[in-house]
Amino acid sequence: MDFKKFSKLVLIEQTFFALPFAYLGVLFAGGGTVLTWVWVTLAMIGARTAGMSFNRLIDADIDAKNPRTSDRLLPRGEVTRTQVWTVALLSSALLVFSSFMLNELCFYLSFAAIALLFSYSWFKHFSATSHFYLGFVEAAAPIGGYLAVTGEFHFVPFVLGFAIMTWIGGLDIVYALQDKDFDSEAGLYSIPAKFGESGALLFSAGAYVLASAALITAGILTTRGTAYWVAAGCVMLIFFHQQRLARNDDLSASVREFFRVNMFISPVLFLGTFIDVLWM
Repeated sequence: MDFKKFSKLVLIEQTFFALPFAYLGVLFAGGGTVLTWVWVTLAMIGARTAGMSFNRLIDADIDAKNPRTSDRLLPRGEVTRTQVWTVALLSSALLVFSSFMLNELCFYLSFAAIALLFSYSWFKHFSATSHFYLGFVEAAAPIGGYLAVTGEFHFVPFVLGFAIMTWIGGLDIVYALQDKDFDSEAGLYSIPAKFGESGALLFSAGAYVLASAALITAGILTTRGTAYWVAAGCVMLIFFHQQRLARNDDLSASVREFFRVNMFISPVLFLGTFIDVLWM
C-alpha cells in the first residue's frame, strides 16, 4: 500500500486534528518532558490509525451499500483486508509500545484503549448511543495525556474527557444526519434514525451545552488564566456557529461547513492552554 492510499484509508489529516486532545491532558498535568510529548504523539498516531483501520474493516460491507461511502478504498477493492489488518495491528503495537515507554499505568490501559477502538464500529448495530460511545473513545486522549505525565488518576482529566465526549457525540449526531434514511433501511441505530432530524439537532445542541460546561469546570478547577478562557470562549462561539449551520436547509453544504469550522476547535483550545500553562 503506497502512502497516498494509506493517507486516504485512515484520513491522516484527522490525526493532526486529534493530537491536541492528548496534548490538552499533558498541559493540564503540568507539561511533562520533551520525551513525554514524543511518546504521547506516537501513541496517539498509533491509536488513531488503529481506530480508523478497525472501522474500515468492520464497516466494509455497510460502506459498500451506502452511496455516500461506496467509493472508500476497501469497497472499491483498491486495498485488501490483509493490508488493512496489517496497518491495524502495527499501529496497535505502536500504541502499546509508546504507552510502555510512558509509564506502567499507561501500558496496561493501552490494551483497554485498543478494545475501545475495535468495539466502536460494532456499537451502532446495537444502540443509538453509538455517537457518544465514539465520544467516549475520543475522551481517552486527554485522560491518557494527563496520565502520561502523572502516572495516576485524578478528577480533572475526566472533566476534560467529558468535554471531548459530549462535543464529539454532538458532532457525530450532525454527521449522521446524512445517513438517516440509509441507517433506517439497513437496521443500524443512530439518533437521527430514531428521533428524526429535529430530535437529533436537539440532542446535538444539548451535548454542546454539556461540553461547554465541562470546559468551564475544568478551567475553574485548575484556576486557568486569561489565555485559556479566551480560547474556551472562542470554542463556545464556534459551537454556537456550528449549531446554526446544522439548522440550514441545505444539509450537504451545511455539514461540509460544519466540519470545516470544527477543525479550528482543538488547535484553538490547545494554543490557549499552551500559552496559559507554559508561557504565561
